Amino acid sequence: MNILTLLRKAMAAIAVMAAMSMQAQSLKHFTLEDLNFGGTNYHNMVPRNLYLTWWGDQLMYQDADEFGTIDARGKKKVIATVDEVNKALEAARKIQIKSGNKCDSMKVHSAMNVTFPYADRTVALFTKGSFRCFYNWKKRGVEWTQTTDGEQTNPHFCPVSMALSYIKDWQLHVIDHNGTDHQLTTDGSREIVYGEAVHRNEFGIMDGQFWSPDGMRLAFYRMDQTMVTDYPQVNTFTRIATMEPDKYPMAGMTSHKVTVGVYDLKTGKTVYLDAGDPTDRYFANIAWSPDSRTIYMNDINRDQTDSHLCSYDAATGRRTAELIHEHNDKYVHPVTSISFLPWDASKFILQSERDGYNHLYLYNAADGKLIRQLTSGKWIVKDLIGYNRKTRSVIILSTEASPIQNNVYAVDVKTGRRTLLDNGRGVHQAYSGKTLSESGTYMFDHYSEPDVPRNVDLIRTDRPSQQRLFTAADPWKGYEVPEYTSGTIKAADGTTDLYYRMVKPIGFDPKKKYPTIVYVYGGPGIRNVEARWHYASRSWETYMAQKGYLLFILDNRGSSDRGLEFEQATFRNLGQQEMADQMCGVRYLSTLPYADMSRLGVHGWSYGGYMTISLMTNYPDVFKVGVAGGPVIDWKWYEVMYGERYMDTPQANPEGYARTSLLSKAKNLKGRLQIIIGMNDPTVVPQHALQFLNACEEAGTQPDFFVYPGEGHNMMGHKSVHLHERISRYFDDYLK
Repeated sequence: MNILTLLRKAMAAIAVMAAMSMQAQSLKHFTLEDLNFGGTNYHNMVPRNLYLTWWGDQLMYQDADEFGTIDARGKKKVIATVDEVNKALEAARKIQIKSGNKCDSMKVHSAMNVTFPYADRTVALFTKGSFRCFYNWKKRGVEWTQTTDGEQTNPHFCPVSMALSYIKDWQLHVIDHNGTDHQLTTDGSREIVYGEAVHRNEFGIMDGQFWSPDGMRLAFYRMDQTMVTDYPQVNTFTRIATMEPDKYPMAGMTSHKVTVGVYDLKTGKTVYLDAGDPTDRYFANIAWSPDSRTIYMNDINRDQTDSHLCSYDAATGRRTAELIHEHNDKYVHPVTSISFLPWDASKFILQSERDGYNHLYLYNAADGKLIRQLTSGKWIVKDLIGYNRKTRSVIILSTEASPIQNNVYAVDVKTGRRTLLDNGRGVHQAYSGKTLSESGTYMFDHYSEPDVPRNVDLIRTDRPSQQRLFTAADPWKGYEVPEYTSGTIKAADGTTDLYYRMVKPIGFDPKKKYPTIVYVYGGPGIRNVEARWHYASRSWETYMAQKGYLLFILDNRGSSDRGLEFEQATFRNLGQQEMADQMCGVRYLSTLPYADMSRLGVHGWSYGGYMTISLMTNYPDVFKVGVAGGPVIDWKWYEVMYGERYMDTPQANPEGYARTSLLSKAKNLKGRLQIIIGMNDPTVVPQHALQFLNACEEAGTQPDFFVYPGEGHNMMGHKSVHLHERISRYFDDYLK
């Protein structure tokens, strides 16, 4: 090779390097205003979406200014605009005023939440707060409006009977289809709570009112918490700070008592289910029979080792049968209601973890006799989405393809044969009662993959068929983006695979060493690593990678979606197996030449805050810097349902509570630790952090502390930007 050729190659290489350098310089950098959900530019930095719903088997789109139909090719046809609806509302208002009726201002602000409750009628339902209306787009007019007192909370409108239940001044009300308001209760208060979620939202309880299929009966929760200790939260925004206590039953202490009432619109009477003495029992997973005559409910003992599915006569409240009893020596954790087959009301499907993984079981409704197990395998059913009535199949979301994926399958109820309906990759989002069309033949499918921000497909459930409706552009195009990877390591037991996510610094050079942060949650119910966009990386990780950090996130044993043995490895001993697994992750990091183990940090929130302090105090020579948000310190101060499920009571498991408490570990703290809490946290009450500070004072160790007055377990709005700036600065100050 002659000198001229060498010179040309050298010049070409220099030109390429210069071009790459110029491209890198032209790429934009993120700010927390871009990346944090409370940021001013965050709405521009998330993948765009297509909002959909169903009118029978017709797919409909929802938008801020309009709504309409959308076909299989993604082509939209406008049915009505918000302006047209508001003109019709104003015309209806003028007619009511002329008739001598008092009529408040009625206005629709968006079509994002419009629904279509009747497959055989051209009617759209608009709901916002205390206002509801039916707009008939064929007649271009308003058919019906309802405006109730603006002070109402938790309204539940039933399109079948046109009745509305709601709460006002702690009392439960029902407005019937004639507009007559029936006050069902008189003793409601902050201590006697009606129509709200109970048991602190455990056992899948997210609501407190349940309309029957025919719309003529309303089941509702009544929670008596007069016997529950007040936790003294303080409002410092009044001139003299005032007490605003929460009802907070701590592990091992007296819990509340829950009963279930049933109001009958025809008789105007209320009966209560005859479930017996509610002391130290949890009532969950309420379901109605298709004929509206029977209510089903799980009865769980306080120790949470036994669950009894019982049926009740809705007219009398009398218990008619105990259908299914499940026992686990550690704990049961039912979170879903039974689901009846649409083509055979004599059979229902129960979700159960009895074989170690959450699966579907088909039962006879009359006597609770098991007909057959519908799904099985070392994977879990994430959700029962619904049914295809024609093929007589149940549509599910499961982890069968991978522990870090969610995919959609059709399960033949007769044979159990499963058919994959989506593309077999990524994390797909499908929701019971929302995603499937009325017949169950079609569904819309929102999903992402590690390199796919968001796609929306229309799929058939009777045969694998996907039709693209929408592809979101990459909202981060033009920005410097780090590399996101995922892999597995072995747990501390030497056999279990654990999934991790790694986010490498922007401009990564494998010959350099980088300060490294372990982000951790580690507790039940959460899966941090998923095969969706960027492997489910939190935006703060991107921000820190931009600042030159290496981020590592590991789902240890005790976290979710891997079956009972995986989750229950931490039973009565929270934090211990989790730490052992996280240290396996640390050992893996130590094998990477670019991870600077002399600059190792750790950060987490809630259970992750507990894990952060656990790692900082149990391995004080390993972690140099930590930031713990809303941390549990001692499980005896945590709430009854969650705490006792995983730890039993302090009276029954004193050794476990002592071993897992961080108060005795305060003396071990060596590195820089910042603790951050919301001053009015109703989930992990401030007592946790304050008592750890006291233990550090007594031991002579020196953590740092920051508090957000008036905030709860998480910082809301723009304060979240402030929070993450504070977290970032702490690592910049002491780790970088």
